[in-house]
Amino acid sequence: MGQIKIVTDSTSDLSQEQTNKYGIKVVPITVTFGSESYADGIDLSAEDFFKKLTTGNELPKTSQPSPEIFRIAYDEIGDEDNTIFSVHVSGKLSGTLNSAEIASKMAKSKVVPIDTKTASQGIGLSVLVAAEAAGRGMKEEDIIAITEKSVAKTFSVFAVDTLEYLQRNGRIGKAASLLGSLLQIKPILYADSEGMVAPYDKVRGRSHIVPTLVGAALKNVPPDNPVNVSVVHAMAEESAQKLLEELRKEYEIKDLHIGIVGPAIGAHIGPGAVGVMIQPAFDTLLENING
Repeated sequence: MGQIKIVTDSTSDLSQEQTNKYGIKVVPITVTFGSESYADGIDLSAEDFFKKLTTGNELPKTSQPSPEIFRIAYDEIGDEDNTIFSVHVSGKLSGTLNSAEIASKMAKSKVVPIDTKTASQGIGLSVLVAAEAAGRGMKEEDIIAITEKSVAKTFSVFAVDTLEYLQRNGRIGKAASLLGSLLQIKPILYADSEGMVAPYDKVRGRSHIVPTLVGAALKNVPPDNPVNVSVVHAMAEESAQKLLEELRKEYEIKDLHIGIVGPAIGAHIGPGAVGVMIQPAFDTLLENING
């Protein structure tokens, strides 16, 4: 009987601890400053990236892995007897999923590409659900079902200091309606059901960001059952810690991650951003697919 393997891309912002726990393979996005290119998380750390972003004159660009890079990654970890679940950033935000889908037809293993319709640790939450399901020995069809349920039940909402980075990198999507807002207006954005970046709200000043993010989480993921939570930030650790503190007051948190976003996501949201990705905990998702 073949093994189940899990692959994702570096926009998932998974920590090394998370990937090591389940043996998850991460395919890096390429981040380019001028003529210099880096493999996200390999050649360039988050801290070094934000230093270059805030002190340099050039804005970074990102590019998806090629299908061949994905094929090599698949063949490194699996053969004809294995099944690989390849869980990725929204197909509406990046061509990464398309590369994975092309590569899936060339790989030795059976590959199941999954569109999370979100980004950052919003992807990461569904990657970890797939990995946990595989670790529990669930059947392939049940892993697909619970991962798809995870995608549907994950809510990703974040605040940015400015829309400049999303606009310049072409990822602004439906949030374009917020362009031209007054100074000190902080856009609150979310990943909608189509996998697009869309406006959720806007607040005046950073002091209103945390209450608004918590309110958005409560509206979309009720606190009736335990939850998995990821709090992420772009050099805004104080805001992230405050956000987590407030979320702890409202939810029973089963699985928690807090950390800085990597270069691939940081290139689009810019410094100062903070967000929360939240979903029902694994056993609640499991009840939903069994019920």
